Amino acid sequence: MIKILLGLIVLINLGFVFYFIRDLLRHRSDVMSEPATTWALPFSSFIIFLLSTFGISDFAISTALYPKAKWVSIKKLPGTLNTQCVVPVAAMALSYITAITVDIKTLAVCIIAAVIGAYIGPRFVVKLPANTIKKFVTAGLIIAALMILAGKFNWIPANGTATSLSGWKLMLTAILLFIYGALNNIGIGSYALTMATVYAMGLNPSAAFPIMMGAATFSVSTSSIQFVKLADYSRKITLFTSTFGVLGVLVAVFFVKSLDTSMLQWLVIIVLLYSAISMALSLRQKGEA
Repeated sequence: MIKILLGLIVLINLGFVFYFIRDLLRHRSDVMSEPATTWALPFSSFIIFLLSTFGISDFAISTALYPKAKWVSIKKLPGTLNTQCVVPVAAMALSYITAITVDIKTLAVCIIAAVIGAYIGPRFVVKLPANTIKKFVTAGLIIAALMILAGKFNWIPANGTATSLSGWKLMLTAILLFIYGALNNIGIGSYALTMATVYAMGLNPSAAFPIMMGAATFSVSTSSIQFVKLADYSRKITLFTSTFGVLGVLVAVFFVKSLDTSMLQWLVIIVLLYSAISMALSLRQKGEA
């Protein structure tokens, strides 16, 4: 079962890598002229995905950083958030999924639901006006901050014992994961939402992890292929995070045995809320104008 899952992860990520490299080669003269700062990208990519490996959302940090630094337009932000994390998230999945403690039917239904949502989403996202995307991104920042707070104060239950779901619980979880897969495409990360959902359904935390990681790696790969085809992402940021971001993951997995992320989480919460308020105020000013 582990081999099948890991094989599928490798396969779908190779699909993304194929489309991404083909797109890079077609636009190789434009990549390095994109606005993201070349000397800073290796450091930001490494740190973002080092922290992501310890559970601090790369979607949230990137959403707070990239628009402020003017590295990518709001229009291309959702696509960039997805494409930049495909290879690092695959590295996390391959490093961490060592045992399947969840019923195969539950795992398959959840992953398929998230993938379908992720596949459909990009076709609609690229048609959204920049201001609409900005509103969704603002909501995503607030949700990410609240989810981190919920984890810190143990508002999210994590004491379930079940290893499978059935009936209405499985159906509801599948519907929610379909929505989360679609939300990825507008810049709202699904990892924390998936974690909260499977915990609320009574699953054992060890059973929840394969669902979270599996849904994330399959859904972002699927949606990212669509964003690459639609050319609605930053090639430069994705190129750097696909290399230096993976290094951050590997350092976290193999060299950093423990990291006190408590203070970092408070800092991230402050940054997220500040970014959300700033974005909301800019929308209000534009509306008044």
